[in-house]
Amino acid sequence: MGQQYSEISEKLKQFIEEQKIFFVGTAAADGRVNVSPKGMDSLRVLGTNRVVWLNVTGSGNETSAHVQENSRMTIMFAAFDGKPMILRLYGTAKVVHPRDTEWKELISLFPVLPGARQIFDLTVDLVQTSCGMAVPFFKYVEGREQLNDWAAKQGENGLQKYWKEKNQVSIDGKSTFIKADD
Repeated sequence: MGQQYSEISEKLKQFIEEQKIFFVGTAAADGRVNVSPKGMDSLRVLGTNRVVWLNVTGSGNETSAHVQENSRMTIMFAAFDGKPMILRLYGTAKVVHPRDTEWKELISLFPVLPGARQIFDLTVDLVQTSCGMAVPFFKYVEGREQLNDWAAKQGENGLQKYWKEKNQVSIDGKSTFIKADD
């Protein structure tokens, strides 16, 4: 059954690195809770209590708005093949934008993904596993390329315009602090 740990073990790090999808949960002090699926090659375990993930342009920007108001974040992984397990990483996150000094170092950890807009840096204070025996089996076929294709087609100017029009505020009207050049 469920176990709690103070850090990410080597065994759990390996499990994380094998996953093709993870889910991010955030919430501001008020308003809606956001749970967002993430894929691509966009997450790195940097230590026993540190995880970073690259956020690319999407239809909203809820996670950014939430974290800048309330730094709580949960990342969840689920085994869809092999031995059942659910793994949650609880902690506090900060947003790193391309204009921030840490960006250059952190972005170098990831493949080039068009539309990269933020990196979330999570300090993990609790690691929890649970059985996952009710999670169904799913077969991974391949990653989707539509978002990368769309972002590449937009180009830098098109992405800036999209950020300005669609990514400035959350659905609850909270600022995301993303910079869109005029």
